[in-house]
Amino acid sequence: MSSSKPKPPILFFLLLLFLLASLAASQEFTYKGFAGGGGNPNLTLNGIAEVWPDGILRLTNETSRLLGHAFYPTPLRFLDRNGTAASFSTEFVVTVVPEFEQLGGHGYAFVITPDPRLPGSLPSQYLGLFNAADDGNATNHVFAIEFDTVQDFEFGDINGNHVGVDLNSLVSNKSASADPVNLKAGDTVAWVDYDGAARLLNVSIANGTSGVKPAKPLISFPVDLSGVFREQMYVGFSASTGLLASSHYVRGWSFRLGGGAAPKLDISSLPTLPRTKSGKNRTSLILAVAFSAFVALVVLAAAGAYGAYRYKNRDIIELWELDYGPHRFKYAELRRATRGFGERELLGSGGFGKVYRGVLPGSGETVAVKRVNHESRQGLREFVAEIASIGRLRHRNLVQLQGWCRRRGDLLLVYDYMPNGSLDRHLFGGDHLKGSRLTWPVRHRILRDVASALLYLHEGWESVVLHRDVKASNVLLDADMSARLGDFGLAKLHERGANPSTTRVVGTLGYLAPELTRTGKATTAIDVFAFGALVLEVVAGRRPIEPRAPPEELVLAEWAWERYTAGEVEKVVDPRLGGAYDAAEVAAAVKVGLWCSHPSPAMRPTMREVARYLDGGEAGEVPEPPPPPPLPPACSGEVGFDDFVHSYPSSSFERAAAAGGGWDAGTQTSAATFPFSPLSMRSTYVSM
Repeated sequence: MSSSKPKPPILFFLLLLFLLASLAASQEFTYKGFAGGGGNPNLTLNGIAEVWPDGILRLTNETSRLLGHAFYPTPLRFLDRNGTAASFSTEFVVTVVPEFEQLGGHGYAFVITPDPRLPGSLPSQYLGLFNAADDGNATNHVFAIEFDTVQDFEFGDINGNHVGVDLNSLVSNKSASADPVNLKAGDTVAWVDYDGAARLLNVSIANGTSGVKPAKPLISFPVDLSGVFREQMYVGFSASTGLLASSHYVRGWSFRLGGGAAPKLDISSLPTLPRTKSGKNRTSLILAVAFSAFVALVVLAAAGAYGAYRYKNRDIIELWELDYGPHRFKYAELRRATRGFGERELLGSGGFGKVYRGVLPGSGETVAVKRVNHESRQGLREFVAEIASIGRLRHRNLVQLQGWCRRRGDLLLVYDYMPNGSLDRHLFGGDHLKGSRLTWPVRHRILRDVASALLYLHEGWESVVLHRDVKASNVLLDADMSARLGDFGLAKLHERGANPSTTRVVGTLGYLAPELTRTGKATTAIDVFAFGALVLEVVAGRRPIEPRAPPEELVLAEWAWERYTAGEVEKVVDPRLGGAYDAAEVAAAVKVGLWCSHPSPAMRPTMREVARYLDGGEAGEVPEPPPPPPLPPACSGEVGFDDFVHSYPSSSFERAAAAGGGWDAGTQTSAATFPFSPLSMRSTYVSM
């Protein structure tokens, strides 16, 4: 007997076709604007990303050091049953509006990731993708095409306007200059096509006004993405701002997974950014009101007073600021961040003035704000040098300058905040808890970190940078007790091969190289000498010059040399370590410290040699430090360094012994006052 109901196999077949059709439909989508039904965005947003009512997706705005994420709301299957990466194709249109026309900040990326939140990601050079800890980890499973507008030497960027292929790291596997397309400003159309069978990735870009895909891709990179992808992945965009800000807008996006080109976008049909409003109406209104004599006088008087106030309190921008371009903060923003530069937020005082803890109102980030006071012995000249040098330097062991501000006589620098303060406070602050954290492995790592920073300053950048004030109070410790070298107030930037003569000799007692007082010429050897004093200070837990010590132990380097020649290196070690140290590493560090402290600059090592020997850690690998010159013959009317030191009141040396900068209290001492440094008494003397 027949039945009108379909047979079960037919039902199953129809259901299967329906599911396959649904699955196929989910592998392709096109956004001609991003506003969903009811005004709700049909994307997963994170950070400061938002969708405007007209359908434009804004990833970042004009706020510095923030990030934005936007992803397709459901995951897609990027691996087939055999674990092979599927083919995909995408096209998107991005508009960038920078804070300054010629300066980008920082860039954006097309991203495929297993987690659309990208947890732990940071802004600035990390583009909202990674952070310092996870960058380069194969467990990230992140594929990205970066459109980078800032050259970052840490990641080996080729220039400040390039496209790169990033696999689990911001060190691009393949990159190319975007010229003549300008990624820093204007409209850009991009195409990313991956052929899973041929294992070939192609990236193309074009100016947004044409929208025509080039015949030849900008990047053609053979790569198998099977090891990068997981079965289920999210696809979308990430962008970030740094010291300078740019607004990144995505106007349209199409995507196809499983072979074939993504649907073509009609640029003319995409939402456009609103034009800036004209000021003609306001001008007309002012002119109309001006016909009334009484009202005109009131308006003009008020406008004049307001203009005078604004002129008096204006932020003056010099030509050199445009050349170097660190972010300029508003004075009111820094005043709010530090709660009016209140005493509760005071971290310390140095030769440049006071340093305050601050919380930026926009991002909530904690920073250190150095305020140069009117009574400071240093002024605009050193301030300009600091901006010019550190504003473009980037290294994991340098304190990052985030920006600056200048208002009337107030000069302010904004740095990354170091929660563990300075090395000086841990060594000599009297806090037993802080001192107990300085185990030998931590001290040895601190020395390696500072050596790495100085090597970068001397050899790793396009110009030689002399720090000229290396000391324990300028070594700052982050949350992991890793060291960063700070306070570039005395940094001297000069081109390689230029005359390194300087007109003033400044520094800190105990760290000054003896030749600096005689010649006045600043070279990399003076930083090496100061680093030698720092090495011995960290090993022994004593200051380079200790007025309260017995006469034979007054100068640390002199005393350490005597212990070394007597074969008693262990007596140099800080007794607070309780014998818990690596004898070979200590011996190597003492030899390096004595070698760097040699009174003759020609006999000192370079920072490249110092870094190599500290990383090796074996005393046998470090050459024997050359002995200092013999004592000079006694002359009538001439006094040695020992007598010179003891001729000063003890209070003077107590102040000198507390010398420091950075976040801590301290005093910078002119070499005209204290013209000798450790070991220099063997070859020089003072005529009284």
